[in-house]
Amino acid sequence: MDESNNIKWSGKTGGQKWMQKSLIFLFKWINIRILYAVMSLVIPFYMLFNRKGYMSMYSYFHERLSYTPFKSFINVYVNHYTFGQIILDRFAFYAGKRFNINIIGNENYENLINEENGFIMLSSHIGNYELAGYHLKATKKNIYALIFGGETETVMKNRSKMFDGHNINMIPVKSDMSHLFEINNALRDGNIVSMPGDRIFGSAKYVDLMFLGKNAKFPMGPFAIAAQRDVPIISIFVMKEATYNYTIYVNEINSSGNNRKEKVESMSKQFINNLEDIVLKYPTQWFNYYNFWE
Repeated sequence: MDESNNIKWSGKTGGQKWMQKSLIFLFKWINIRILYAVMSLVIPFYMLFNRKGYMSMYSYFHERLSYTPFKSFINVYVNHYTFGQIILDRFAFYAGKRFNINIIGNENYENLINEENGFIMLSSHIGNYELAGYHLKATKKNIYALIFGGETETVMKNRSKMFDGHNINMIPVKSDMSHLFEINNALRDGNIVSMPGDRIFGSAKYVDLMFLGKNAKFPMGPFAIAAQRDVPIISIFVMKEATYNYTIYVNEINSSGNNRKEKVESMSKQFINNLEDIVLKYPTQWFNYYNFWE
C-alpha cells in the first residue's frame, strides 16, 4: 500500500553540541547513577512542556495496554526516565564506559555470518539498539547501518569512532532515495544491512497489520528488499535490564510463500509478532513518541 502523507518524525538526538560534548566529558569522572538521579528531577518538567509526546505515550499505556489512568500516568514518567537513561548510556559508551551484555539467540546471528549471502538486521525504536553494533561481531562481513541523515555532529562523530574496528559503515537516508542503491550493493556483495522496521520514511509503501490490538502501518521496504533479493532477516532488540546490564534478543524471521507478496506478508507478520512480544515484556522501553496507530 502507499501513503502519501508519511508520518513525521525526528530521529535527531536532543541537546546542543556543547551539552553533548559536556556529557561525554562528565562520564569520564562521574558515576552514571548520579546523572540518572539528576535527570529524574528534570523529567517532570520535560513532560509538562512536551505534551504531544506525553499524550501519545499515555494513550499507548491506557488504550493499547489497558492500564488504569493512574498506572498509565506513572508509566509515562518511567518511560521518559528510561529513555533518558538510554540516551545517557549512549554517551557513557562514547566516554569509554562498558556494559554487561547477555545475548539470547546469538546462534541465529552466527549462522548467517558464516554464510556467503548477505542478510538484513531489523531493529525498532525500543530499547538501545545502537549497542548491538558494538557487541555483535562481523569479522567476515561488513555491516551497513541505515541511519537518520540529520543526526547531530557530536553523535555522528562518536558513532564513527566507535564503529571503527567493527566493520560498520553508515548509510544516511537521503531524499533522492540513493541510499537504496547502497543497500542493494551491500546485500549483493554478501554483507549485512541494518535498518529500522517500525517507522515509515523515504518510501511511502507500507503494510497495515494488527499490532497490540489495533492495525498499524509498518514500512514495506525491508521485507520487499529481502523478498526481491532472497536474503534472510533477523530481528534484534537490545533491552535495558539494570544500570550496566543489557540483553540482546536475536530472532530468526523465516521467509515463506510462493511469490513476493506472500513472502513480504509472512516476514512482516513475524517481525511484528516478535516486536509485540518484546513490547509486552518491556512496555516502558517503547520510544515512539507519536500516535503510532494513527
